[in-house]
Amino acid sequence: MTEYSRVSTGLGEECGVFGAYDMDGRDVAPSIYYGLFALQHRGQESCGIAVTDTNGKRKVLSKKGLGHVNDVFDEEELSGLKGNLGVGHVRYSTAGGTRVENAQPLVINYVKGTLAIAHNGNLVNAVELRKELEYTGAIFQTTIDSEVIAYHVARERLRAKTAEEAVKRAMHKIKGAYALVVSSPRKMIGARDPFGLKPLCIGKRDNTYFLASESCAITAVDGDFVRDVRPGEIVTITKEGIKSDMSMALPDEMQARCIFEYIYFARTDSTLDGVNVYHARILAGKALAQSYPVEADLVVGVPDSGLVAAKGYSEYSGIPYGMAFHKNSYVGRTFIKPKQSDRESSVKIKLNVIPEVVRGKRIIMVDDSIVRGTTCANIIKMLKHAGATEVHVRISSPPFLHPCYFGTDVPSNDQLIAHSHTTEQIREMIGADSLGYMEIGKLKDMVGDLGYCDACFTGNYPMEVPGEDISHAFE
Repeated sequence: MTEYSRVSTGLGEECGVFGAYDMDGRDVAPSIYYGLFALQHRGQESCGIAVTDTNGKRKVLSKKGLGHVNDVFDEEELSGLKGNLGVGHVRYSTAGGTRVENAQPLVINYVKGTLAIAHNGNLVNAVELRKELEYTGAIFQTTIDSEVIAYHVARERLRAKTAEEAVKRAMHKIKGAYALVVSSPRKMIGARDPFGLKPLCIGKRDNTYFLASESCAITAVDGDFVRDVRPGEIVTITKEGIKSDMSMALPDEMQARCIFEYIYFARTDSTLDGVNVYHARILAGKALAQSYPVEADLVVGVPDSGLVAAKGYSEYSGIPYGMAFHKNSYVGRTFIKPKQSDRESSVKIKLNVIPEVVRGKRIIMVDDSIVRGTTCANIIKMLKHAGATEVHVRISSPPFLHPCYFGTDVPSNDQLIAHSHTTEQIREMIGADSLGYMEIGKLKDMVGDLGYCDACFTGNYPMEVPGEDISHAFE
C-alpha cells in the first residue's frame, strides 16, 4: 500500500501479511502474533490483528496500533481476541503516512457479512479506481490503496456466489503488486498478483493452516512449509481443505518477482518460490568477487542483508571474512526514514564500528544497495575514522536508476544518486577507494530460472505504470 500523494514517486513500503485458520476451533491470535513478530523486518510503523469465530456469532474482533508488534499487543490484548480464523499485518509507511487509520488489517462490514483484509504491495491504478468508487458513493477512511481492494471485493461479493469469486472479480480490476490474505466468515483466502511481484506461502501445523509473506513466519509458529502460492493463484482454505484457482495466472515467461526480496527485503532464513534467500545472497557475493576483485585484508558486510553477500565474496576471493560492525537491534532500518536528517542521524545510533577489527586493514565492504548515498558515505567515514586504510565498496544490486511503483521504497529519480552521477562520481562522493555494483546480467545467478522484476535498475516494468501527473491526486 502507498500514500496517494506518493504514487508517482514510487515511495512505497514493504509490508508483511499473516493468516491463520484453526479447524479445531482454538484461538489463533497468539499464532498470528508470533507470525507477525517473525515478519517485523517487513514493517515497523504499525501492525494489527483481526479474528473471527467461525463457529459462533462470526463477529470480527480487531486491534491495530502504531509501533512494533510487542508495542501494540500484550498478553491481555491477545487474550481478548477470541477467534479461530484471523489475519495480521505489519506495515511500513512513508512521510506523512504514519496514521493509525492506515494500519491494517482493514475490516469491512457490509450486507453479506464481514471481511478482514491484509495487503502487501501497491496498485498502479489505485487513483483511477478510487475516483470511480467515490463517484458511486464510497466514503474512504484511509489514504491507502488497500481500502480500494477491500471495497472492490465487498462490492463484487454482492453479485458473486462465493467470497473467493469476489476476490477473483476484484483481481480483474486491480493492477499492480499484491499479496492478499482475506478472512470471510468461514474461509481464509490468499491471492497473489499474476506477476508474482509479492511473495506469499502456505503452511500447516496439525489442523491449523497459515498464509504468510515469508516461510520464516511459518517456522516461527512451529508450522511446516506446504508450498508457495503461485503467481496469479487464489487459494481458499476451508474445513474441506485447500482449493486452488489458477485462472488469473500468466505464462511463466511473464512472471516478475521482485528481485529486491532476495537482495534485501526477505529474511535470510526464508525461502521464496523455491529459492533460499541465504543461498541467493551467497551467490550475489560470489558474482561481485568475480566482477570486481581487489587486493584487501578483510571482507565485511553491512548488517543485516550485506552480511551473507560479504561471506560469498570472501568464499570466492579467499580473503578472510570479518565482523566489523555492532548493530543495535532495537533501531529500525534507515532505508525509509521519512526525513533526510533523520536518516543521517540514525546511522551512528544503528551501527558502530569495532576498531580492533578494521584498524590498519584494507577493507572490502559489501552492502545491498546505494539509494541516496548518505548512509554509505557515513559508514565509510566511520570505518576510516576507526583506522581502516582503504575501503572498497561492493554493492549486491545494480545502480538504482528508476522509481518502483510496486511497493518498494525506491524514490523519484531526483533522489537516486545513480540517476545523475557516474559510478566514479559516486565513488568520490561516498569516499570509497573503489566501487563496484552487481552486473545486471548476473542477477539471474541469484534466482535461477525464476522470472523477476528488475525495473528499478533497468526501467523495464512488467506492466504500464502511472504518469507523473497523478502525484498529488489525493493530498
